[in-house]
Amino acid sequence: MALDVQGIVDAVASHVLASGLFEQVNGHEPKAAPGSGLTAAVWVQRLGSVPSSGLASSSARLVLNVRAYSPLTQQPEDAIDPALTSAIDTLMAAYNGDFTLGGLARQVDVFGIHGIGLDAQAGYLEQDGAVFRVFTIVLPLIVNDLWEQVA
Repeated sequence: MALDVQGIVDAVASHVLASGLFEQVNGHEPKAAPGSGLTAAVWVQRLGSVPSSGLASSSARLVLNVRAYSPLTQQPEDAIDPALTSAIDTLMAAYNGDFTLGGLARQVDVFGIHGIGLDAQAGYLEQDGAVFRVFTIVLPLIVNDLWEQVA
């Protein structure tokens, strides 16, 4: 079985957009400044193997970044962090639930059994002369039995 990376990234991006909280969601890390309003991007950060079901195969740990962007030029400035944090909270709640992307993933590695767990960190990003408040979610997904182990 092959890892459906594009399908997984597309499914996560669609889920983020379906939340109704973001004006735009990219399926890649933007090379140019995102638009105005609350926007997001989803991209692959890491791929590795994890122990599987005991069969002669390995499962994958696919780590995605889900980053939300909010321009610092919005008014009132005091509303930027609450709006951004509320959007991230909505996504984190979904990722802590039964989040399998319609069967594309077994689960989210919420507690980091196989590495860094589900996490989000705020910061700032300057891109194309504009400064954004950003919040990046580390979304570790476990995908079952992908790679055959040959003895």
